[in-house]
Amino acid sequence: MKSSMMKARIFTLIALGILLYWFVIPAVFTHDVVELAKEGKVKDIPAISYKVWDYYAKGQYVSPNTPKDAVGSLKKMIDEDAELSVVSAPIWYVALEAPNYPKEAFPNGIPVYYHFDGFSGDVHEMNTINHFIGMDPMERGAPYLRALAPYALVGLAVLMVLYILYDAKILDYLMWIPVFLPLIFIGFYSYWLYWFGHHMHAWGAFKIKPFTPTVFGDGKVAQFTTHSYPTTGFWLLLAISFFSLLAIISKRKARKLQAQAS
Repeated sequence: MKSSMMKARIFTLIALGILLYWFVIPAVFTHDVVELAKEGKVKDIPAISYKVWDYYAKGQYVSPNTPKDAVGSLKKMIDEDAELSVVSAPIWYVALEAPNYPKEAFPNGIPVYYHFDGFSGDVHEMNTINHFIGMDPMERGAPYLRALAPYALVGLAVLMVLYILYDAKILDYLMWIPVFLPLIFIGFYSYWLYWFGHHMHAWGAFKIKPFTPTVFGDGKVAQFTTHSYPTTGFWLLLAISFFSLLAIISKRKARKLQAQAS
């Protein structure tokens, strides 16, 4: 019984560690950085946000339009008026191959990454094409969800801490939230794409009938080829889901063994 309970705590701790490191910490400590920079409220950005942003920006996609001396430095990026991105783990990757864009700069198309708390990649370039075909800019997608994401992630982390500390059956049911986290993201992501494809505007260069962009795989939008695939953050969500499920199974086994012993 004690062995199963210990396993449940270890599995939950692993899931919590992944959640904290890749999602909670960067999302919380860099919350609103992109928006504050756009609004010219740089003085409102806390000093710790610069350090966290610089740390998590390492290894993430850098647009060819970004000044080389500003890469990896939030302060320099703001000074250069470069396009800023959120730095939590990117969950889904979308690229759009445009005939007029140079293959040297965009070999796989114009890339954009979806995160819980925002977007990264060449969002400005993607918005230009969105406008061309009559779609809204990416920032129109799930604004309230993205604003609430850091708080929801903290709540999920608190849930896992409670699951480690306490043995209450109600927590078993709540722990199914991280188990289904990958599916929850896919559900929201699919709805985002559906919303964009069904809210076309007359400002486009040509008229496109309402459609749902390809959620997974390769597709077409007008004369553009699209690519839509999971990336780093999604595999991390699967890991969180896997270890959360193992924690639930182990804790239930511990209770069963306790019942048999008594």
